[in-house]
Amino acid sequence: MLKKFSGAIFTLSILFVVSCSKKHLPQTTENTTVNTTARPAEKKIVVKKIPPAPVHRVIIVNDSVAKKNFDGRLYYDVDGRRYWKNYNDGKYYLFNKTMYTNSAFKPH
Repeated sequence: MLKKFSGAIFTLSILFVVSCSKKHLPQTTENTTVNTTARPAEKKIVVKKIPPAPVHRVIIVNDSVAKKNFDGRLYYDVDGRRYWKNYNDGKYYLFNKTMYTNSAFKPH
């Protein structure tokens, strides 16, 4: 009796697993139409561009915080830009190629 009962439970469990694994899709009728071209309204994301910070051409820095180059000139770095000291007026100017030949940027 126990063998018949366990065999019946095993058979029912197999049928249950097999029947639940089938997927049933409803059939479309001729009256049912699907609009495939209609889309929901897409929202556009507006990204505001932040203008870059202005680059100052001249800054005033205390000489104690400035660094010294190998040839004795003082410089100061701010935000990846290098400023060199003008020894005539004591201000630091943004790097320019003419600083190599200008005597105002060479230490006295």
